[in-house]
Amino acid sequence: MTFPWTTKDGAVDQTADSGHRVPRASDDLGMIPTWAIVLAIVAFAAMQYLFHGVMPHRKAELLPMRLLMGFTWGTLVASMVLIVGYVSRDVKRRNMSSPLWMMIVILMPGGIGAVVYFLLRQPILSRCPHCSTEIASSYNFCPQCQFQMAPVCGQCFRGVEITDVYCKQCGHDLQEDQVPARLKAFRD
Repeated sequence: MTFPWTTKDGAVDQTADSGHRVPRASDDLGMIPTWAIVLAIVAFAAMQYLFHGVMPHRKAELLPMRLLMGFTWGTLVASMVLIVGYVSRDVKRRNMSSPLWMMIVILMPGGIGAVVYFLLRQPILSRCPHCSTEIASSYNFCPQCQFQMAPVCGQCFRGVEITDVYCKQCGHDLQEDQVPARLKAFRD
């Protein structure tokens, strides 16, 4: 299902000048499941019905207050449902305990559970293309097979950008290093 914040090419923008795929900030919105979006809409509508149908006040001067309260509580409940939906998918992506984190997010009052989740969640792991070991995306080399995952300086072995000519840390000329062919393709 395609939503307004996702695109058909995998929810990324294509930059015209470099041709590299650049992730957008809205990539994470694609993680919200359809059931959470539908439930959030239903929850928002239920709050409107509660404030305008179940608890109507016949005084016309209180109408702006009812509109404000209905919109505020509807937005809060719908946001909480969307956060629960996001956490339900993000927990699986990060190999964390789904029942534990869902219980924390739902039962802790006032959205505190969601804040705790975002502060304590594990980093996303990627797989080494050579040996399929799960490693953190910040690693430059695979700890199991020494496969080079990102460009590094040949002298100090610190991470460098693919477009750097000299190492930012030691000043080493990066053109002298033997860069793997798969990384050279990004430089050209």
